[in-house]
Amino acid sequence: MWPGGSVLRVMVGECERVQTSWFRAQAEVLGGRSWEDGALSWTDGPEGLNLMFPGELDAAAVRRGVQQALSRGRASVGAWLSTDVDPSALRECGFDRGWTIRWMAAPLSAVAAGGDDGDGRIELQADSLDYDGEHADYRDRLTMTRQEPQTAWYAAAYTGPASPDGPRRFAGRAWSYYDGGPQGTAGVFDMEVWPRFRRRGLGTGLLRTVCSAARDAGASQVVLNATDEGSLLYRTCGFTTIGEGITWWLHLR
Repeated sequence: MWPGGSVLRVMVGECERVQTSWFRAQAEVLGGRSWEDGALSWTDGPEGLNLMFPGELDAAAVRRGVQQALSRGRASVGAWLSTDVDPSALRECGFDRGWTIRWMAAPLSAVAAGGDDGDGRIELQADSLDYDGEHADYRDRLTMTRQEPQTAWYAAAYTGPASPDGPRRFAGRAWSYYDGGPQGTAGVFDMEVWPRFRRRGLGTGLLRTVCSAARDAGASQVVLNATDEGSLLYRTCGFTTIGEGITWWLHLR
């Protein structure tokens, strides 16, 4: 059972810290960059250019970030906010309110798979041949899994275990990330099962597999940002809703 009150406020802040750390790590490993501009923290990586959870906003500093996006040819700029931050400076700079961040958390003891609970359709991978065509660039992200010490884990879901009897289909993916922070908090990111393969237990398998990897690395709890559709699965797997945030977006082209 998760306690409420003051612990809830700490946990939302920890969600924001882990999300920022994940974006920053991707930027630094995959050829992007991250920087501070006064009170503003920016990341520019495979998730695009994002302003991460400022305590307060200054329109001039926001405009400098937008200029960075223009100079780097970005199509949009995202801003991730706590619900108690005044977004007026974003409105002044042309941002529109986006989707709600729904934070959920769970102890890893409730989510991670047991030693004999493996799903042969789910594989932890350090490289992949599943991405080609317009998605080929996604393969580069698996570089994250090959850093030492390892802080990120990628799992792929398939319609069946590897077998000489016939082909199997790539059905979904998920990531976990653990930066060794003092509260032992890992994050789950970019988890999705393709629509035609849902309701077969693949989402549960992906979640348990990446959470097990983070637990084995020393994490004790896990957080994520849930969609409405995904929240039912997460609650079934032991997650509790602990708070919300909001995104804002500026579309440049």
